[in-house]
Amino acid sequence: MSTTLNASTLLVVPLAPLAGALLAGVLGTSFGGNWIGRRLSHTLTILGVLVAFIISAMTLKSVAVDGARFNQTIYEWMVVGGLKMEVGFLVDGLTAMMMCVVTFVSLMVHIYTIGYMEEDEGYNRFFAYISLFTFSMLMLVMSNNFLQLFFGWEAVGLVSYLLIGFWFNKPTAIFANMKAFLVNRVGDFGFILGIGLIAAYAGTLGYVETFAKAGEIAKLGFPGTDWQLITVICICLFIGAMGKSAQFPLHVWLPDSMEGPTPISALIHAATMVTAGIFMVARMSPLFELSDTALSFILVIGAITALFMGFLGIIQNDIKRVVAYSTLSQLGYMTVALGASAYSVAVFHLMTHAFFKALLFLAAGSVIMGAHHNQDIRWMGGMRKYMPITWITSLLGSLALIGTPLFAGFYSKDSIIEAVHFSKLWGSGFAHFAVLAGVFVTAFYSFRMYFLVFHGKERFDQNPDAHHDDHHDAHGHDQDDHKPHESPWVVTAPLLLLAFPSVVIGFLAIDPMLYSEFLKDAIAIDNDKHPAMANLAREFHGPLQMALHGLTTAPFWLAVAGVALSYYMYMVNPALPGKIKARVEPLYKLLDNKYYMDWFNENVLARGARALGTGLWQVGDQKLIDGTLVNGSARVVGWFAAASRRLQTGYIYHYAFAMIIGVFLLMTWFVWFKR
Repeated sequence: MSTTLNASTLLVVPLAPLAGALLAGVLGTSFGGNWIGRRLSHTLTILGVLVAFIISAMTLKSVAVDGARFNQTIYEWMVVGGLKMEVGFLVDGLTAMMMCVVTFVSLMVHIYTIGYMEEDEGYNRFFAYISLFTFSMLMLVMSNNFLQLFFGWEAVGLVSYLLIGFWFNKPTAIFANMKAFLVNRVGDFGFILGIGLIAAYAGTLGYVETFAKAGEIAKLGFPGTDWQLITVICICLFIGAMGKSAQFPLHVWLPDSMEGPTPISALIHAATMVTAGIFMVARMSPLFELSDTALSFILVIGAITALFMGFLGIIQNDIKRVVAYSTLSQLGYMTVALGASAYSVAVFHLMTHAFFKALLFLAAGSVIMGAHHNQDIRWMGGMRKYMPITWITSLLGSLALIGTPLFAGFYSKDSIIEAVHFSKLWGSGFAHFAVLAGVFVTAFYSFRMYFLVFHGKERFDQNPDAHHDDHHDAHGHDQDDHKPHESPWVVTAPLLLLAFPSVVIGFLAIDPMLYSEFLKDAIAIDNDKHPAMANLAREFHGPLQMALHGLTTAPFWLAVAGVALSYYMYMVNPALPGKIKARVEPLYKLLDNKYYMDWFNENVLARGARALGTGLWQVGDQKLIDGTLVNGSARVVGWFAAASRRLQTGYIYHYAFAMIIGVFLLMTWFVWFKR
C-alpha cells in the first residue's frame, strides 16, 4: 500500500546540515566574531547531519517497506511564460537510498574530522564547509526538477573548490582547486546546454513532465543536422556527468584534489560530488533509453576510464593518490553499467563503493596520522602491529574493493561485468574486456598499497626527504623518529562503522535493489532493446549462490592473480619492480606523466585558449572594433566633413554657380524621362 511522506519532515533533511554550516561558519569564525568555540561548532554540525541521517533512514524504511512516495513543489520561485521555476522534492527508492548514503558517510566524516583536524586553525571553518557540502548534495539528490538539480550541481562544485583549497596558503592546493573548478566548468557548460534544450523543446523543467514528453522529443531532429534531438540532449547531459564524475578526459582534476585534507577526500570521492553524475544519468534513464548512440558513447568513455585510470594507480607512491585513482577506475565501472542500461547496477555499485571507498580514504588518513604525517608508502611497512584497527579495516575495505565473494564490492562489480557481457551496443566488446582486465589491475595496485603499508620490513627511518602531507604543510610539523601509533577513537570508530556495511551491504541489498520493486518506478529500461537486466534477473538465484558461483568465475581468479603478483613483487622479491621499471622506462614515464593529459591541457589547450584570447583582443578588439569600426567610422565622418567644408566657401558666385548647375541637371532629368 502506497503512502505519502510529509513535506515538512523532508525539508528538515537538507536544512539541518545547512543550519549547522551557518552557525559554525558565521558564529564560529572571525567573520561572526568567534562567538562559539570548537566543541560547540563540531557539536552543532554533527547534530545537524545526525538529524538528517535519522530522518533519511526513516524515509528509506517508509519507501522500502510501506511503498511511500513523494513528488511535490515546496516553493514556487517564479513563472516565466509557461516555464515554472520551483523548489521541489521527488522521493522514491533511488532518492531515499542516496539520502541515506550521503548522510551516513557525511556523519562518519564529521566524527572523524574531530580527530584529524584537531590541530588546525581552520577547524570551525572546515566543519562549516563539509556541512554545507552535505546540504548541497542533498538538494541535488532530492530535487524533482532541473533547476534545483542545477543548483545542487553547482553548489557541490563551489564547496568542493573551497575544500580542495582549504589551505589557501599552499600553492599546490590553490592550483588544485582552480583546476577542479575550471575542468568542471567545461562539463557544466554541456550540462546547462542539455537542460536548455529540454526547457526549449519540452516546455518544462520538471522531471515527470519531461519524461512524459520524451517520446515526442525522440521523434525530433536537431535543427540544421541529421542528428536526433534526444541524442544531443543526452550527450550534453552526460558531458556534465563526465566533469562531476571525473570521466576521461575530464578526470584530471580528481587526483590533484588530494591536496585538500583527507576527510574531504572521503566525502568528495565516496558518496557525494563524484557520484552526482552517476545519479543524474540513472535519474534520466527515461531519456537515455531512447538513444543508443548516447549509451554507446557512455559505455566507451566509462571503459576507457575504468581500465586506463587503473593503470595509473599501479605506479603511485602517495597513499591518498592510490585510493584516488581507484576511485576514478570504479567510477568508470559505474559509467559502463549506465551505458549497458544497467542503471540499477550502477547505483548499486555507487552505494557499495561509497562505504568501502570512504573506509579506505579514512583509513589512509589514519595511517598518515599514525606515521607522523608521512604519505609515501615506500617508507612505511610493518604497521599492522602498531595500528591493528586501521589494519583490519583497511584489509576489509581492500577485499571489498577488489570484489571478493560475499563482500559488498563483489555483488556490484560482478553484476556490472555480467551486464556488459549481455549488452548488444556498439563498444560493448571493448567495455567487457576493460572491466575484466580492470579486476586484475585493481587487485594488484590495491594490495600493493596494503602490503607496502602494513606488512614487510619497517622502513619508517629510511625516508630520504620525509614527504609530508597536508598537516606538515599547514602547521610546519616535522616527522619524528618514533614508531607509528593507533589513531584516537574519533578516528577509528568511523572506520569500524564503515567496515560493517563494506562487508554485508552487498549481500543484503542486491535482491531488493536489482531484482525487486525498490527502484522500479525510478528507473526506466527498454528490455527488448537493452536486455542486460532481464538476463541478469534470469541468472540470479540468491546472494549466497552468486558468491559460491563467483569462486569459479574469471573475475575472481583475476583478482587472486593480482593479489598474488603484488605479494610476490613487493614481499617475496622486492627487487623485481625496479628491474621491470628499468626495462619499460618509456611506459613508466608515460604512466608517471599521466598519459601527458596535464601537459596537453596546460601547453595545448590553455596556451591555445590564451593565444586565441590574445588574438581576439589584438586583432578583433584593437584592430577591427577599435581600429576599423570605431576609429575608422570617425575617420570617414571626418573625411566627409572635410570634403563638405570645401563646398562651403562663403562666396556668393560659388553658390550662384551651384544653383545654375543644379537647375540644368533637373531640366535635363525631366526632359530625359518625358521621352
